Amino acid sequence: MTIVIAVDGTAASGKGTLAKRLAAHFGFAHLDSGSLYRLVALRVLATKGDPKKEEDAVKAAKVIDPKRSSDPAIRTAEVGKVASVVSAYPAVRAALLEFQRAFARTPPGAVIDGRDIGTVICPQATAKLFVDAKPEIRARRRWLELKSMGIARDEAELLAEIKARDAADMSRLISPLRPAPDAFLLDTSDMAIDAAFAAALALVKPGVENALKARQGG
Repeated sequence: MTIVIAVDGTAASGKGTLAKRLAAHFGFAHLDSGSLYRLVALRVLATKGDPKKEEDAVKAAKVIDPKRSSDPAIRTAEVGKVASVVSAYPAVRAALLEFQRAFARTPPGAVIDGRDIGTVICPQATAKLFVDAKPEIRARRRWLELKSMGIARDEAELLAEIKARDAADMSRLISPLRPAPDAFLLDTSDMAIDAAFAAALALVKPGVENALKARQGG
């Protein structure tokens, strides 16, 4: 029995940090699915491909190295913009689909964060969270995150990018950003990370523990 915690949500809402902490708490593997699309974008740029050509993006998606998901190079504004473009291509999403589903089968369990994990990648996930926060709060968090990585950005520009990304994610025809019907909704606008984690854990823990008991035969 596969145990999967799907953590979806808007950009810079805290979903990635929460997913990592949930994975550490339960001893599960963690995957930031958004980094996969950023890796595709980075590959397209590095090979002088055209982000507006789906075939260039698909070619890149087939050869990315997931081990580079922590590379600061994928967190630049340019890569982020290209990632938003390539992630809308059905063939790119299809190319990364099986990788994500295979990762979800990692024993003893997996936590995957993204934008369509609970709706498309793992619709039968053990527990689902949809994390959100006010755009201004998210822009400040992203600014602080980039600053800690030595990347200087204008906070107002980040806010504009986040709003544009929300609009693009929610309006795309393929895998639009939306909560799964059975997802727990968590607004982290007024929460520090420890409080947000406590709230997230309280929401998913019952389902995970029941799944673990079922796996052990009661």
